[in-house]
Amino acid sequence: MGALRQPRLLEGDALKRAFIARTQALGFDVVRIARPDGIPLAPERLKAWLAEGHHGSMDWMVETAERRADPRTLWPDVKSIILLGLNYGPAENPLAALDMKDHGAISVYARNRDYHDVIKGKLKDAAGILASKGGADVKVFVDTAPVMEKPLAQAAGLGWQGKHTVIVSREFGNWLFLGAIFTTAELPADAPERDHCGSCRRCLDICPTKAFPAPYRLDARRCISYLTIEHKGHIPEDLRSGIGNRIFGCDDCLAVCPWNKFAQTARETRLMQRDDLAALPLADLARLDDAEFRIRFAGTPIKRTGRDRFIRNVLIAIGNSGERRLAAEALRLLDDSSTLVRAMAVWALSRLLSPEELAHHAASRREQEEDENVRQEWDRALHREEAVA
Repeated sequence: MGALRQPRLLEGDALKRAFIARTQALGFDVVRIARPDGIPLAPERLKAWLAEGHHGSMDWMVETAERRADPRTLWPDVKSIILLGLNYGPAENPLAALDMKDHGAISVYARNRDYHDVIKGKLKDAAGILASKGGADVKVFVDTAPVMEKPLAQAAGLGWQGKHTVIVSREFGNWLFLGAIFTTAELPADAPERDHCGSCRRCLDICPTKAFPAPYRLDARRCISYLTIEHKGHIPEDLRSGIGNRIFGCDDCLAVCPWNKFAQTARETRLMQRDDLAALPLADLARLDDAEFRIRFAGTPIKRTGRDRFIRNVLIAIGNSGERRLAAEALRLLDDSSTLVRAMAVWALSRLLSPEELAHHAASRREQEEDENVRQEWDRALHREEAVA
């Protein structure tokens, strides 16, 4: 009996077609391919951004800059980079929750199961086609690795980086989760997408904290998404009022883009959407302890932020609400174990109580406070009230 014949491996266009067919079956909405040398301007742009300090406290951006700027430094054997998009377009206006001052607004992307978990499994499944049918090596990445997905997505033709630095698609507007597959397979590359922003600057002008020093440049230190999600410390006082009732992320610059007129509502089953996260009562959120927080937000990106930082954000929203009845929630949190929470409870009360009431509470707590940041928050609040008086 002769030896079994090995199945013929696919190459080029044939392998690309087989791969795309699999990604469509997995629910991806768009697939494009870039060359590893497709982002030649990225190294200098990244270097300038980091030099300006616009990365804030995201020190890993500096530590991984070399690998991030050139895909071939991350993996010298890579021959093709595949960018995949999964639509998460909202059914309703994502900015509607901003008018509900006694509720917290959650960014659209976080009203689903954690996209890292959703996409990574799908990417591994899709990448298996390249290995089994093409004999290629693969690596999959979803946001957490030093990969510049957005410039690569533009180089692949998936969309273009708008003036707000986020990928904009002519088919899906501003609502695409991105994933990347690096492979040793040589696949036909797609044509890059050109910029279609024109003279429009809606995304820049709507930003409540003025996080864009210029078109196509984002200062993360002023970005509400960075401040409420990535930033681990106390949020600068001059930015708190601009945060409004946004307690996890910000959709303003995405939601006002004119290209959203072509966007499509995401299919709920793929992302396990949570309709209960669109707008949440601040009073309920302020009462969450660590265990309750973990249960409430299990499986969502919100859980990764942790209870203390989340309650910090909730207290800023309470301070911005103008709802005096919410002062009771801030008063209770003056005794919280977290210094982040105690400091923002002081700030919230300074916005909701009279100078006399604030001084009364300070008298029993300011001198007993051991944390310097919280004491400074008391001092600023009392000084502010004295100045107003």
